[in-house]
Amino acid sequence: MLALIAGCGSNSTAPASKGVKGELEIQYFVGGYGDKWWKQIISEFEAANPGLKVKQTAGSQINDQMKPRWIKGDPPDVVYIDGAGSNETQMVTDDQLLDITDWIKDAKNVDGEKLVDQLFAKPKDYDGKNFTIPLVYGSWGTFYDINFFKDNGWKVPTNFDEFMAVGKQIKDSGKGVFPYIHTGKYPYYISGGFLDSAIIAANGGDPSILVKIEKNEEGIYKSEPMRKALEKIVKMRDAGFIDPASKAINHTDSQMLFLQHKDAFIPNGLWVQNEMGDNVPSGFDFGFIASLGIDPGQKSVVVPYTSTMAIAKKAKNVEAAKAFVQFIFTKQSAVKWAELSGVPMNYKADLESSKAGSMSKAAMKFFLDPGTITAPTVVPDKDVEEARNNALVALTSGEIDVDKYIERMEAAAKKAREKK
Repeated sequence: MLALIAGCGSNSTAPASKGVKGELEIQYFVGGYGDKWWKQIISEFEAANPGLKVKQTAGSQINDQMKPRWIKGDPPDVVYIDGAGSNETQMVTDDQLLDITDWIKDAKNVDGEKLVDQLFAKPKDYDGKNFTIPLVYGSWGTFYDINFFKDNGWKVPTNFDEFMAVGKQIKDSGKGVFPYIHTGKYPYYISGGFLDSAIIAANGGDPSILVKIEKNEEGIYKSEPMRKALEKIVKMRDAGFIDPASKAINHTDSQMLFLQHKDAFIPNGLWVQNEMGDNVPSGFDFGFIASLGIDPGQKSVVVPYTSTMAIAKKAKNVEAAKAFVQFIFTKQSAVKWAELSGVPMNYKADLESSKAGSMSKAAMKFFLDPGTITAPTVVPDKDVEEARNNALVALTSGEIDVDKYIERMEAAAKKAREKK
């Protein structure tokens, strides 16, 4: 008990020198990234801390299963915030997470590196405070089959004009292939994979517009960059490029149609190859385009997504929880994550000599390129996000026009402002 009390009061930024003791419970969602990395890294952490016993609370439904415990004040010590049923902003609002502001700014990992200096995405700022650390650092974008394009003599587009040109070729090829498919059940895929980077490009490459959208600034949906980006979606739609099946299907169904070459392009995240696993046909070689909606001559835009981790405010073993964070954020751990999960971790590491997949290696080189425009990671109001999702489905399926989309979203943003 004395050790536990000392641990809870400790704010040391150096890794625990003599190992941590007691019990530590870690909650993590198991989805497209699998659980191999978690099991391996936790096993190594236990080996490095023989006086510690780690309980793994995990699964595909773990967020919903654990909600009653969070509500009654009996949370795990560490939580990986990802998957259905999780919402970082809500957890911060509900005062469920530990304030790590002072600790994280100087915390060092077990290799002696200052942790925040090695992160691509820094801990999110909540009115000057930090509660979470991004663990996953992937990118939204557009995917295609490199070999399918080679076999058909189709040029891989580097901007929207080229996309419209090759899209017409694909549509007119007589092969029964639609140029584009997305998931209407989860429209945030086309938002992250196409719309967000198109908005930034239309804003002269200035990514701060996404922060204005996140803050629901009045008039932001009426802005010229927003309208220009939306008009590109309409142009795709009116050209007959979007597979009509998109409206009603989920992400895995859209991905299966893409893998079967029923569709040439799909907006998605870097996890897609790992998620589809054995369903990926032999010879299918994933290609990646970060920003399909840019104009000729514009810089590429990376729209990253992050999945974060945090320490519960009511954690029973804060010292061990902090030690776990310092243990996993290392170059070695980042390489293992990329190899086992199929996507990059939020830590600067050279993957070239690793066993990581070609997409992870290409993405990591892209992330480290100083010429790339990187969008901020934003967390929208959940009601505004729902309104956007519904409006995007209506726009892509031809039920509404750009003006109606803007009208809907300005109304949703106004409601969000009035809630505060």
